[in-house]
Amino acid sequence: MPLRTLAALGLALTLCGVAAATPDARPDTRSDMLKVAQDRGVLRCGVNGQIPGLSLQDDDGDWSGIDADFCRAVAAAALGSADKVEFVPLSAEQRLQALQQGQVDLLSRNTSWTAERDIAHGISFAGILYFDGQGFMVPRQSGLMSTLELGGATVCAVSETTSADNVRRYFTRHRMPMTLALHPDLSTALTAYLNGDCSTLTTDHSQLSALRAGLEEPTAQRILPEVISKEPLGPAVRKGEQRLFDLVRWTLFTLINAEELGIDSGNVVAARERASSEAVRTLLDLDGDTSGPLGIDREWGYRVIRQVGNYGELFERNLGSPSGIGLKRGLNALWTHGGLLYAPPTR
Repeated sequence: MPLRTLAALGLALTLCGVAAATPDARPDTRSDMLKVAQDRGVLRCGVNGQIPGLSLQDDDGDWSGIDADFCRAVAAAALGSADKVEFVPLSAEQRLQALQQGQVDLLSRNTSWTAERDIAHGISFAGILYFDGQGFMVPRQSGLMSTLELGGATVCAVSETTSADNVRRYFTRHRMPMTLALHPDLSTALTAYLNGDCSTLTTDHSQLSALRAGLEEPTAQRILPEVISKEPLGPAVRKGEQRLFDLVRWTLFTLINAEELGIDSGNVVAARERASSEAVRTLLDLDGDTSGPLGIDREWGYRVIRQVGNYGELFERNLGSPSGIGLKRGLNALWTHGGLLYAPPTR
């Protein structure tokens, strides 16, 4: 048989083999984590557990913080009750692996959305819960007023975070020498800073504000005005968990859209009874348009707002004036009020 004929026959057999194998290719066998959580009856949510305003467990075992409340919102949507949450404290080093391995269903742990994490670490960010940025805290008695005065400083930071890399780049860019002291968690880093082992503590502005508010003498510490990075903090699920991803994303959008439409935990009952606009009816899922595709109970949007509130309520009770931290909305205000908070419309 001519060589050309043999080559053609070999190519044809190869293609036939590929075509025959394709229909029998083994599908992705990973679990549907939304169904797993529903069958379990509880949502396992990875959190930090050490930061007031974000996620913190008090002496009575009660959890507070905007990250913790977001876990409750997803539980209200998926399981019918905001109380059906098991909070799993995770260190910065543990958090991504715990999500990848299915030890938690959802990660709501002040984690910055980065390209590397989104692409290379097997997780998918569902949106931005809080727009943050990295800063520095110094003793007020130091007299320092700017990060550009930190040349030669010893900087306390948490390992396995974007903070450490940001510090290195910032000081290199400004040609300032520094010593980086890495700690396994924020509590340890704060203790080292308060003991005078380092000149400054660096982490996200929200965390610095929360930590300072919890000190015996908050006014003894100054948060420098510069923000050296973008830190979009958001909830994440394991990559490929499309149903859970959709639910988490639209739970976040429901919180934002509810505030924009003026619907909160105090008036949502009346809003449901009087709802006439398509936007409100879809937000509260009164006609069941979204519950079917998501595989959850009807009126899940109503439950989220009734049991947890809208985004503004989450922010104020955890980070605003009532919380004692006193953060202003800033970038986390609605887009209609000069902020970056923007969600796709319900219709």
